[in-house]
Amino acid sequence: MPPMAKKAAQKNQKSMEETLWDSANKLRGTVESSEYKHVVLGLIFLKFASDKFEERKAELIAEGKEKYLEMKEFYNMKNVFFLAPESRWNHVIANSKQDNIALIVDTALHTIEKNNPSLKGALPDNYFSRLNLDPSKLAALLDTINNIDTVGDEEEDVVGRIYEYFLGRFAAAEGKGGGEFYTPKCIVNLIAEMLEPYKGKIYDPACGSGGMFVQSVQFVKSHQGNTKDISIYGQEYTAVTYKLAKMNLAIRGISANLGDVPANTFFKDQHPDLKADYIMANPPFNQSQWREKSELEDDSRWAGFTTPPAGNANYAWILHMLSKLSENGTAGFVLANGSMSTNTSGEGDIRRELIEKDMVDCMIALPGQLFYTTQIPVCLWFVTKNKTRRPHPEDPEKEFRDRRGETLFIDARQIGSMIDRTQKELTKEDIEHIASTYHSWRNVIASDEGAKQSQSLDGTDCRAALAMTESYEDIPGYCKSATLSEIAANDYVLTPGRYVGVAEEDDDGIHFEDKMTELTVTLKKQMAQAEELDLAIRENLKVLGYE
Repeated sequence: MPPMAKKAAQKNQKSMEETLWDSANKLRGTVESSEYKHVVLGLIFLKFASDKFEERKAELIAEGKEKYLEMKEFYNMKNVFFLAPESRWNHVIANSKQDNIALIVDTALHTIEKNNPSLKGALPDNYFSRLNLDPSKLAALLDTINNIDTVGDEEEDVVGRIYEYFLGRFAAAEGKGGGEFYTPKCIVNLIAEMLEPYKGKIYDPACGSGGMFVQSVQFVKSHQGNTKDISIYGQEYTAVTYKLAKMNLAIRGISANLGDVPANTFFKDQHPDLKADYIMANPPFNQSQWREKSELEDDSRWAGFTTPPAGNANYAWILHMLSKLSENGTAGFVLANGSMSTNTSGEGDIRRELIEKDMVDCMIALPGQLFYTTQIPVCLWFVTKNKTRRPHPEDPEKEFRDRRGETLFIDARQIGSMIDRTQKELTKEDIEHIASTYHSWRNVIASDEGAKQSQSLDGTDCRAALAMTESYEDIPGYCKSATLSEIAANDYVLTPGRYVGVAEEDDDGIHFEDKMTELTVTLKKQMAQAEELDLAIRENLKVLGYE
């Protein structure tokens, strides 16, 4: 497609997203926003699955294989869901003006799930009939969705983009509850760019609608990697969000093990033996009463650490993720800022233990207003079990630098752009800037001379030798590589602002004496003006009889 035509198509698609949103909003009044997202997304899934089915059906006809048109194997072999006649979009649209259209849609979704085991537990179950939707409003929504060509442009992830748009809008509309299933895309992108999940096992213990997984796959594709080199594992507690995640991944053709059922990660871990190479997560912030005081006291996940308090799950999530890491794995996750400095109920002890065990790799303070659902300031933690020098898994010439005894702090609070009156986002350039800071600190292209020297040096001297080829530098007000002793001197607080200092101001070229003379003259003028104003005020008070 020519660039101008493609740009125009994208503009039209945005209009389609807005049209869909307007059409969905007509369901308001009879259906809560937390409910009708499943109506809309379920219908978009149905349209997409049908379009893919019809596309594959046309291929079989073109190949002269008409006798195989109703055999599911010939669809599954191309990663296409087989649809029985009653679950196809053309059947739904043909009956869209019937009073029982809700039942027809429910039957279509149920039949798809029954015929495709990989969708078990993914699709809305008797949702449309149970919600008692107005048939005319549902028919109007079906007509709008009918105009979407979900497979027309192979280069454009049309349905994926619509899903992303709707998940974001629903999160904004639902307020606090929306954050439980949606993490802003810019934060997910940043975590993916930091971790670089090229190959291995990826895990999210609180996966919401699956955004971390989607972006991991996008990262691999955008860096010309092979998506077959990664495998995905996750878990989600809320049943409706579990369905959202399975739909979201199915739409994009992503295979994942999300456990057999929605379940509590702490009390029913569905991946007990997993050791992940990458963990990406946005667990619930400051989750209170996540366990009774006597529960999980001696759980193996806390072995070697103070037991996380029952009143806040932040450190329970951290220790759970650490227990799931492979020996060379790295976890990146979002937490409320309080996690960096709290000393409540033993949390400070756990943080000190993490630091003393040298597991905190990088800390990033993020700007406010990134989330749709909360103004709580947030930060990113990156933890690992191995900071030693080792080869990069994707580039044999690149190595992870030996960063034992060091933690990188990045203060990104002043980064980001407002996209409306209340919402901020990190731009692509912002994400690249932050990620490149981390990678320049973490990675080094070892020169032959540096490599030779390192063979005969111990850890400390080795790091000094390798520093010859390292481009990282501390930047006041932005980033700082701090030692364990420096962190200990700050009472084990991990707030980046404590370490990066204040940004250097540009020298304006004016000599100090000249600047002070000018400031003194200005101050004298302002003091004289203040005396005149005081005199005028007293005169006015006298006129009013208030001497």
